Amino acid sequence: MTRKPHVRARSARNLRAGDWRKAARGEWFLAVSLATVLVFALAGESTYDALANPLWLGIIFAWLFLMVMGSALSVVRHADSVAEILGEPYGTLILTLAVTAIEVMSISAVMLHGDNNPTLVRDTLFAIVMIVLGGMVGGSLLMGGWRNREQHYNLQGANAYLSVIIPLAVLTLSLPNFTVTTPGPTLSFAQQVFLVTMSVGLYAAFLAIQTGRHRGYFTLEEESEVHEHGKPATRSLRWHGLLLIVYMAPVAFLAEQLAHPIDYFIETLKAPDALGGVIIAMLVATPEAIAATRAAIANTLQRSINIFLGSVLATIGLTVPVMLAISHFTRREVYLGLDGANDVLLLLTLAVSVVTFASGRTNILQGAVHVVLFAAFVMLIFQA
Repeated sequence: MTRKPHVRARSARNLRAGDWRKAARGEWFLAVSLATVLVFALAGESTYDALANPLWLGIIFAWLFLMVMGSALSVVRHADSVAEILGEPYGTLILTLAVTAIEVMSISAVMLHGDNNPTLVRDTLFAIVMIVLGGMVGGSLLMGGWRNREQHYNLQGANAYLSVIIPLAVLTLSLPNFTVTTPGPTLSFAQQVFLVTMSVGLYAAFLAIQTGRHRGYFTLEEESEVHEHGKPATRSLRWHGLLLIVYMAPVAFLAEQLAHPIDYFIETLKAPDALGGVIIAMLVATPEAIAATRAAIANTLQRSINIFLGSVLATIGLTVPVMLAISHFTRREVYLGLDGANDVLLLLTLAVSVVTFASGRTNILQGAVHVVLFAAFVMLIFQA
């Protein structure tokens, strides 16, 4: 028996309402995140009075770390849905810019809290480079190669990324060690202006080819077919875009609260100074690492490469100019040049990355080499 039009319309409305309620329940972490913001906004200072208690220090650090990490993972989840809708390279670009915004907010919050830490920006940038080009690339190639043996990607796209990453990384993290206009691993104001202009200009030029005339460099025909016949996004572009922004909102406040236990670790417990940068880098890089590893396991290595190389490029090309501008206006000195051992490790990692992405194919051996470089980075944090 055919139902009447008004009955069909009511059933459709009920179905849509139930669908939206189900989607809202899936965003339960947003309520937890906002509740955490409320707790620390009302009683934040009193919670830090007992940081000398190791158990309380661990609880506060773990709580805030998990809240920031969960928000970042939710941002990546919705950015992935945006990527499903927009396709490559726009989807990965949205993901990269969202994570870069989280990175800038986190570094700014920790840098502006407490005593000046002039190495924080440098340590965070270097940690992200090594976590991505060492751990993330190595893990993705190992797991992807183990499951799929040999994987393929668009060679022109990888070369385009590296052709911009290498000069940006060397000019930002290595060159300040050799300039003599200012003492120490710093740059003069004129040199900073040049670095900012050059970074923004190169990143803008890269975006022009990535989203314009050379868009095909960043896609692979086989993966495009998989994407087109893959699982569609569960919601509209407006829904995922709105929640992506909403999940980012608590990050700045929670990162500022996280600065308290981080500072306590470094200043009171005498932990390595680089540890603050590593913690921030872990918050920023972990969500992208998960997305990149999943893509490699699914044999869509091109998307994986777009994620991790795009992450490094955005970190240097966008984060450095913003952080230099913040340091100028807040009168906080910033050291950019790496010390001797880390400088060598950076140049070695960049050289190995050129070799890895020089053929259009990857295997588990290349992944193992990158993992070893990441292990060397971890060792140098504690035994420089």
